Amino acid sequence: MRFKIKFISDEVEGFLREIEINDDASFLDLNQAVLKACDYPDDQMTSFFLCNDEWERGVQVTREDMMAGESEDIYVMEDTRLSEFIEDEGQHLEFVFDPFNDRFFYMTVRAILSGEGQSIFDIVRSKGDAPAQINELLDVETLIAKKSELLEADDAYFADDSSPFNEEDIDLEGFEISDE
Repeated sequence: MRFKIKFISDEVEGFLREIEINDDASFLDLNQAVLKACDYPDDQMTSFFLCNDEWERGVQVTREDMMAGESEDIYVMEDTRLSEFIEDEGQHLEFVFDPFNDRFFYMTVRAILSGEGQSIFDIVRSKGDAPAQINELLDVETLIAKKSELLEADDAYFADDSSPFNEEDIDLEGFEISDE
């Protein structure tokens, strides 16, 4: 059997990918398919979440065993087959591609197809541009440079003797302090 899985992003309108993947493939194979479909490098601690119909997260399948706790069930992509968790059309998953900012794709099993593919997975539909994998925040040097520019602008403004503040324009009536 093969699963036809569609995924979208809430960050980029018009972005859509569909993958067909064998049911005996691992979550690591699905991870590789998603990364390839989006032209992302394989350098992040990605993970999958199985979700209910309201997209609430359930079981997590991680890239590596993070040694969470003895009592928790740990599912690692390399050791976990898709067929262990994917059973129905319409089933929901999330693929976290930017773990530090919790950015992810919404994934839905669109169809369960009979037969096996020539390869483990195939990208069967690609529409729109994928969002940037890592949401770059301004680095510290950029922030320091921007602050320096603002301070220089302030110094230039206040160094000018023609201040916009004119004491004669202020009506002090009503601002008197009384000792009563």
